[in-house]
Amino acid sequence: MAIYHIAYVADWEKAKADGEYRMSTKGRTLEEQGFIHAGDAPQVAPVANMVYGGESGLIVLVIDTERLQSKLQYDDVNGWDAPFPHIYGPLNPDAVVEVLPLEKGSDGTFVFEV
Repeated sequence: MAIYHIAYVADWEKAKADGEYRMSTKGRTLEEQGFIHAGDAPQVAPVANMVYGGESGLIVLVIDTERLQSKLQYDDVNGWDAPFPHIYGPLNPDAVVEVLPLEKGSDGTFVFEV
C-alpha cells in the first residue's frame, strides 16, 4: 500500500544523504511534531492547498508502507472525515518508491492524481 508525503526537494536530498528523512511538515521536524505527516492520495491536494498554497517546487514522496521501518498509525484529525497516516519515527529513504512533482492546475491550486 502507498501513502504520500509532501516535501521540499532540499529536505529530500538531505534525507538521501543522511540515510533518513526527519521533516514532518512545512518547516517542522519529526522531533517538533512527534510524527511525520502523510496522507492517502485524496488527501494530498487539499492539504497542499491549505498548508503550502503560495509555494512551488514541492514534491510528493510515494511511500511503500510495507518497507517502512518506523511505526505507521492512522489518526483522526479535527475537521477531516478520514484519518491521516502518520509515521512515528524517521522515514527510511528506501521506503520511498517514487518521487512525483506536486503541480498546480490552471486555476493555480495544487492537483494530485495517481
